[in-house]
Amino acid sequence: MQISGSHILVTGASSGIGASLARQLAEGGATVGLIARREDKLAEVLADCRKVSPDSRMWVADLADLDRAAAVAVEAWDAFGHLDCIVNNAGVPMRRHTTKLDLDTLEWVMRINFLAPAHMTMTLLPRMLERGDGMIVNVSSVAGRLGNANEAAYSASKFALCGWSEAIAVDLWDSGIVIRLVNPGPIDTEIWDLPDNDDPLYSGPKISAEEMARGIVGAIEGDGFELYLPDMKAIVEAKTSNPDPFIEGMAAMLRSPAG
Repeated sequence: MQISGSHILVTGASSGIGASLARQLAEGGATVGLIARREDKLAEVLADCRKVSPDSRMWVADLADLDRAAAVAVEAWDAFGHLDCIVNNAGVPMRRHTTKLDLDTLEWVMRINFLAPAHMTMTLLPRMLERGDGMIVNVSSVAGRLGNANEAAYSASKFALCGWSEAIAVDLWDSGIVIRLVNPGPIDTEIWDLPDNDDPLYSGPKISAEEMARGIVGAIEGDGFELYLPDMKAIVEAKTSNPDPFIEGMAAMLRSPAG
């Protein structure tokens, strides 16, 4: 898909990957729609986008409210006349041992990380199908391919998003609707420091949100279904072929003094 001249909706656009992506898309000539909860931060990103893309707009919404998620997708479509692409980027972390999880927290994570993208996709899909054109980009996580320690709720939501993306890519193969799946690894954003999360077990290198956003732009413009950045595909493939060593290694991390 060509970025220049397109109308692209980005969720989770107030910070991190979403904010960097919105700015890069605007600089590439797209008209950008921004969605996030934090109005002040979202307004800052919109101001930057409007310097080069004056028709860009923003909507303040908590995507845990699934009715609002569906409604704001329609509002954006109607405001721009159509959407060429939606990037389902909004997400929340949840680093918490399974024995410390409760159902309300699990359901909240699933609503934001999986059900909101699904609701927005299902809402926009009939309109895209009528046009015979459109792209849906789902930003999942390498944790959607690897069941990480202390991340049962998060991994569940991201596994769901990965499976959903693969299945709809098959179902929509001949429809003109293109699906992209993006699996970030460790990215240097506020996700590592948010409250109500256990301390991260991972302390290694991270790539910047700007680099991740450039990867997403490449995925939008490119031909491949799935992008890993950093490239952790070999780790995922090794785990898939033999999950026992992976599970044992993750359990050892929890038992270690650092864990």
